[in-house]
Amino acid sequence: MNTPFRDDSDAALLRRYRSGDADAFTELYARHRLGLHRFLCGLCGDSAQAEEVFQETWLSLIRSDSQPFGQASFKTWLYQIGRNRLIDHWRKHGRRQDIYDSFDEQLHADALPSPGNEPERELALSRDRQRLQGALERLPEEQREVFLLRAHGDLDLTEIAELTHTPAETVKSRLRYALQKLRRLLSDPAATEEVSP
Repeated sequence: MNTPFRDDSDAALLRRYRSGDADAFTELYARHRLGLHRFLCGLCGDSAQAEEVFQETWLSLIRSDSQPFGQASFKTWLYQIGRNRLIDHWRKHGRRQDIYDSFDEQLHADALPSPGNEPERELALSRDRQRLQGALERLPEEQREVFLLRAHGDLDLTEIAELTHTPAETVKSRLRYALQKLRRLLSDPAATEEVSP
């Protein structure tokens, strides 16, 4: 009982979910959970806080009957909801604390090849993740957000500009400065000088 063509785009899945198709939501969640969670973890630097905001984001989507606006893709809209929930969270609980926390390993274990029982490799991967998180924490907030939307959200510059209400050229500059600083910090962990934006 296969249909000749079934639209499985995010927009179609959202419409099907709104019409009562629970499997459509499961597919949307599977497609976007990892990138959204990584984005939130990277932005706030606290996996417990990110998890709370992550859950609030999906609950907002479930409870709402709204749709992406204009030309916005589902993904851009979802990340906007997540970003707004994080800002609400910071306002409610006071601005985020500078907590150093690595990404939640359990949520990302399926994205990494299993190293088996190699403790040295596990330790090296853990240190690499800590170095990356530490370097991300040292980026100015605007640069970190743009980098995470590009790296984990896989959004293009136009989508990031739309989501952050920032001109595309500014987004491009922030991304360039973020990449330069991350390269420098990761190649020389003792580096302390700032890259001017």
